[in-house]
Amino acid sequence: MLKKIPNILTIGRIIIVPFFVLAFYLPGFYGDLTALILFIFASFTDLLDGMLARMFGVESKLGELLDPIADKIIVATALILLVMDGTIRNYEVIAAIIILTREILISGLREFLAKGKIKLPVSNLAKLKTLLQMVSIALLLSGDTGNKIINFQDYNAQTIGIILLWLSAVLTLFTGYDYMRKGIDHAMSEDSKD
Repeated sequence: MLKKIPNILTIGRIIIVPFFVLAFYLPGFYGDLTALILFIFASFTDLLDGMLARMFGVESKLGELLDPIADKIIVATALILLVMDGTIRNYEVIAAIIILTREILISGLREFLAKGKIKLPVSNLAKLKTLLQMVSIALLLSGDTGNKIINFQDYNAQTIGIILLWLSAVLTLFTGYDYMRKGIDHAMSEDSKD
């Protein structure tokens, strides 16, 4: 049973996505709160499933496959919804594009390196990027409700969320470059063997 818990959490994160989308479109306080709670729950299960798998020594190929997919689905969905409703707008959209582009590049890179049985370990900087990204998205999802709770002079939940989104986009560039460099080095070393 313990072996199944991390995978159940990962699959649950994927199942949450349509409910998250529906909650996002609910108006007012309850819509903001429901979407925020679902996103926070999904983010928490991302942390929890990997931790449990390592703690109990029950890492699985299914979990290895589904975990990064589940992460990308919830983040991409949230960013697209926030762009669609104008929470992320104008030049701020560039930060969202940087984050989404990196996710696609790293997915392809991991798949390429997996063929050579090479793993890309997650760096501490990448973990910080993920934390900032999740906090920024959560703040942006909190909407007007979040702005009423977090409001320090010129800094409300939305403003802080956008600042953190840009910070995570900058970290995304650094971590993405590092991963790409490793992938290109491996590809070039494989080409030189031919």
